[in-house]
This record gives sequence, C-alpha cells and structure tokens, in this order.
Amino acid sequence: MFAPLVVLVRELMGKAKFNQIRGKAIGIHAQTITNFCNRFGIESKQRQNLIRLAKDNGKKLGLLA
Repeated sequence: MFAPLVVLVRELMGKAKFNQIRGKAIGIHAQTITNFCNRFGIESKQRQNLIRLAKDNGKKLGLLA
C-alpha cells in the first residue's frame, strides 16, 4: 500500500539519508515495543514476537520497500 510513496521518498532523499532515517525510526519503534513490554511485564520471547510482527506488518504495508 505504501511502497510507491516509500520508493518516491527514497529517491527524493537519496538512499543513504533515507536508510539512516529509516534505521532510526525502526530503532525507536523497537524501543517503544520494549518499553511497553517492560511496563506490563511481558516476557522477552513475547517481545521478540511483537517486534517480528511489526516487521512483518511493515513488509505487508510496503513500508520496508
């Protein structure tokens, strides 16, 4: 769904800058999931599954194009 927009933004920004920003965003998202899990006492194995789910959803939506 978002793949064309992601590709366009990547072309406009340049691949290196885009990957740098995307890496930071992914890190912030993973940290948010970790903070959520820590707050509610969710085990690390389940946290890993949530991060994996977020990655899979990002692929399906085209955010990792």
